[in-house]
Amino acid sequence: MVVGDARLPNVTSVHAMVTTHIKTMSDAVTRCCPIPDQLEAVTTIGHEAPHDATEALWDAVVALYRTGVHPAIQVCIRHRGEVVLHRSIGYARGVAPGRPIDDSDVVPVDLDTPINLFSAAKAVTTMVMHKLEEQGVLSLDDRVADHVPGFARHGKGHITIRQVLTHRAGIPSLPSHAFDLDLLADPERVVQMVCDLEPTRAAGGAPAYHAITGGFVMEAVARSATGHSLRELLRTEVKEPLGLQWFDYGVAPDEVDQVAHNVITGFPLTPLLSRHFRRLLGRGWDDVIGLSNDPRFLSGVIPSGNVIVTAGAAAAFYQCLVDGGTLDGTRVFEPETIARAIADDTGGGVSFDRMLGMPFRYGDAGFMHGTETVSLYGWNHPRAFGHVGMSNSFTWADPDRELVVALLTTGKPILGTHLLALPRVIIEIHRSFPATTSASA
Repeated sequence: MVVGDARLPNVTSVHAMVTTHIKTMSDAVTRCCPIPDQLEAVTTIGHEAPHDATEALWDAVVALYRTGVHPAIQVCIRHRGEVVLHRSIGYARGVAPGRPIDDSDVVPVDLDTPINLFSAAKAVTTMVMHKLEEQGVLSLDDRVADHVPGFARHGKGHITIRQVLTHRAGIPSLPSHAFDLDLLADPERVVQMVCDLEPTRAAGGAPAYHAITGGFVMEAVARSATGHSLRELLRTEVKEPLGLQWFDYGVAPDEVDQVAHNVITGFPLTPLLSRHFRRLLGRGWDDVIGLSNDPRFLSGVIPSGNVIVTAGAAAAFYQCLVDGGTLDGTRVFEPETIARAIADDTGGGVSFDRMLGMPFRYGDAGFMHGTETVSLYGWNHPRAFGHVGMSNSFTWADPDRELVVALLTTGKPILGTHLLALPRVIIEIHRSFPATTSASA
């Protein structure tokens, strides 16, 4: 065989094949999704007002995407009412860790791709309950049993709506048998499940995160008090008045295929972390992510975990809250309702959450708040309010910075290659929008 024989494999191509194979094997171990060579092909840019920080912010988001833990990212940032960053990157469907990109099988994400908020849905449910209080239908200090008599079962008769919203009701976990997704189509069974919950902690004490239970309690209360589901109330009171395409508990059955897939990414959980999340969620982490792509999950009503939105719609919602209940001239909440909802009358203290195992600042009206030191939203954001969603989705507003942020992701890592890139995004947002003197005074 002579040198230069055409039948010999090209050294460069062999090297590329070996490199690709090693990269694929590495991605499978670290559970990272492949990244396309040309990011422009999977990037969508919306209308953005000029701002000096836009490109630096986007660079931080792209760096997060390059870690491979998030197949799709949408981001919308508003400053002083104007959208200054509105972009998406990646794939809504068809990519997974350790599997090369197949162009015939992938669906790029865009700005109109609906994504699940997971626990960030709790902020939306909170505002629906505040709307019912505004209308005089109920008070957040009512006992749940005042509206759902069967809830008094197992010594729960004294628990208030506010205690449920603020994770202080003592009923943080669902039993594993409650994860029957067929349950979602039967409101009466949902009510019975809520009534059968047994407290594991005393109500009114330190918070113990209610990952899923609280939303189902609110659904039962809303149905009893109004005759309508939270889905109907959100649609008529918020979604339709604000003209939002995607902003609902779940989607219609024929829209399920439009929702971005959630993907298990990041390092496999240690046995200790696995036990922690099974205790928190009632099922294993990977099991919950798998269920979240089920059509029954996507078309049902899970008020603590399946509000389906876009980053643009989530940012518009928070802009409405920052602006005292109006958006583009349309009022959906009274100013007094907003003031009550976003105020924190707990004294500004940080509490150790007994389920999450870490400190948080919960207000007394259903939001996660910032602090004067380090919080979910950066450093020194004491009036920021919002909520995070499993596991790297962030929605919040900070009146002191005239800032609204919606960062939505579809990868579901706990530990992974993103652990430096994600804080960089938060830091860049914090750095780019300092608090104004007038707002801080």
